[in-house]
Amino acid sequence: MATFGDLLRLARQLRGFTQKKASDDLGIAQAVLSRMENGLVEPDPQFIERAASVFDLPAEFFSIQDTVYGPPVSVHTMLRGKKSEVSARDVDMITAELNIRLFHLRRFMENVDLNPANELPVLDVEVYGSIPKIASVVRSHWKVVNGPIKNLTLLMEKAGIIVGESSFHGAPVSGVTFAAPGRPLLILVNRDHPADRLRFTLAHELGHLVMHRFPTARMEDEANQFASAFLLPPQEMVEAFRGRKVTLELLASLKKEWRVSMQSLLMSAQSLNAISDNQARYLWQQISARGWRTREPAALDFSFDAPTVLPSILRSHLDDLGFDVAELVQMSRVREWEFRELYGSLDRNEPTRPRLRIVT
Repeated sequence: MATFGDLLRLARQLRGFTQKKASDDLGIAQAVLSRMENGLVEPDPQFIERAASVFDLPAEFFSIQDTVYGPPVSVHTMLRGKKSEVSARDVDMITAELNIRLFHLRRFMENVDLNPANELPVLDVEVYGSIPKIASVVRSHWKVVNGPIKNLTLLMEKAGIIVGESSFHGAPVSGVTFAAPGRPLLILVNRDHPADRLRFTLAHELGHLVMHRFPTARMEDEANQFASAFLLPPQEMVEAFRGRKVTLELLASLKKEWRVSMQSLLMSAQSLNAISDNQARYLWQQISARGWRTREPAALDFSFDAPTVLPSILRSHLDDLGFDVAELVQMSRVREWEFRELYGSLDRNEPTRPRLRIVT
């Protein structure tokens, strides 16, 4: 259960403050703030009000009783295969947001039953040996038809995974997964990134959930392999490339069909030996020269499959349970502007308050 010190640290990290800046704004010595965050000094009511003002949070925030968890095992950076600059401050801010969202999920789900239609399989890489085989087993387990996965977000929601969107405070992060005892699995994706990247990110995070109970040195590469095989099953891609010259035009055409990036398709073609090394090198050079490594042509964009379960839970409180937006904000123990930043704009409605069941 969180102490005041845990919540004080959480508030500071949420706002991206160093201890030095926070102590200056709070009007106390940094050593005193450190002792407070470590539970060695108890605050008085005036200090709680001052902290609420400095961090722009309701005073009630500091009475949250949920457990505060540490950072996620994996943070999926924006540029796969390259080192993106995700600072310790970025990770602190993201971790603070994840903790707050977990608290919100617990509160919002007190009145809602979530009944997943599918089970999330747990498959050991050492047992199965082949990551493409694991991806194939998951597709079979979930009865995914051959061909492109039309709505990956919905598919994961059907397995009880809560998908949400975040700006990640401007950090170059595509997605994170947060798992805590007794809470639904939570995946956040970056609402500012293109849909092809977000679909790969979701599949990457799914790979972690299926294959990784503990961190390993190979886990990021394995999750990328899973994502590629899950979205682009090798046996189907062999047929997609058979008898066809792999060009930028073909990759663009297949992107629209398979709803993945041209780069993912090119990597698939390479792994299946559907293209020579020289041809692949030429295409990578062309992609780099056009600036497509970070952003492929806007004309090829498609819409991201928006989350449905989390918005349904919130709307059910308004439309079916009789809450208004002000009550949801009060339950959340953040300011209204932050609630809307996390969950978007919500309309007000009025009726009664039964317990709801949401079947995915």
